[in-house]
Amino acid sequence: MADDVLRKSAEVLFQKEIEALIANEKDSVPEGWKMSPKSVLKYITGGEKVGGVEITPKYIGNRRLVEIAIATLVTDRALLLIGEPGTAKSWLSEHLSAAINGDSTKVVQGTAGTTEEQIRYSWNYAMLIAKGPSMDSLVKSPVYNAMETGSIARFEEISRCASEVQDALISILSEKRISVPELGIEVPAKKGFSVIATANTRDKGVNSMSAALKRRFNIIVLPVPSSMKSEIEIVKSRVAQLSSNIALEAELPDDNVVEKVVTIFRELRDGKTSDNKQKLKSTTGVLSTAEAISLLTNSMALAGSFGNGVVTAEDLAASLQGAVVKDEENDKLAWTEYLENVMKKRGHEWQALYKACRELNG
Repeated sequence: MADDVLRKSAEVLFQKEIEALIANEKDSVPEGWKMSPKSVLKYITGGEKVGGVEITPKYIGNRRLVEIAIATLVTDRALLLIGEPGTAKSWLSEHLSAAINGDSTKVVQGTAGTTEEQIRYSWNYAMLIAKGPSMDSLVKSPVYNAMETGSIARFEEISRCASEVQDALISILSEKRISVPELGIEVPAKKGFSVIATANTRDKGVNSMSAALKRRFNIIVLPVPSSMKSEIEIVKSRVAQLSSNIALEAELPDDNVVEKVVTIFRELRDGKTSDNKQKLKSTTGVLSTAEAISLLTNSMALAGSFGNGVVTAEDLAASLQGAVVKDEENDKLAWTEYLENVMKKRGHEWQALYKACRELNG
């Protein structure tokens, strides 16, 4: 893949790691997979060398949850990853697909406008009118392609889709085949086929999944990082990966900067200070780990484009203002109270950030 691609897929970014794991495979590999379940786990959790290649952690969290996810995909059940925004549902889904199949690109993006045709198949209407129904005029969905090739299809934000659209998956997951009545054929799924879906708990109730559909998934809830230390580790790792991919002309934020951002996000998210001594007003935004990563990357862009390449308090304050104050009335009040009642009183090393934030907040 060309270097000018803005976002490379997981199997391209981590190609060397995947190839090293495949080349050094010692365990049995399920039919349709590129590597064994143990090697998939090694790829996801990282932290060791294989064939001279360092395997980097892709998911920092509960190892047992990753084991359950991989074990689910060994069986004929589909996998549903549920969690708050920014809990790495899509990230884990992509990397599981990349490790298992070497292809994470068979994706259906769930939205209010997603139709049943995008899950099953549609038609090239010019060819349909000219020649009638045929395999040439059939437009296969990512799910259809995954069934034909015995690979994994990803369904992002499934709860954003209308219920009747979601339910198009029921027969596919039950029968493991897709029917095309216009051609009088049924396409059976090859071994290795599965679906990994993700759902956002903030969207719960938008389009609730039917009990019939839920029964066809093994559901795993991905938690928000439990400790400050683990969240800082996740943020540092992802910021380093993102900044190298888009070549930001700035130094990586130091540990103190990352710790400040994570502290602010966790406290506003939890509605209390980290020492549990003071209650705080929460903001309307989620302030997830993913948003902390985006905030620091944006701060680096500011520092590289308009500064000396080192993230300053002013760069950080500008990014914080946009991340925290989503609702002008309620969030601005909560943010002002946090600045005056918490950040201002935190001592010398917080003062530069406090002043920069206060100036922007007006």
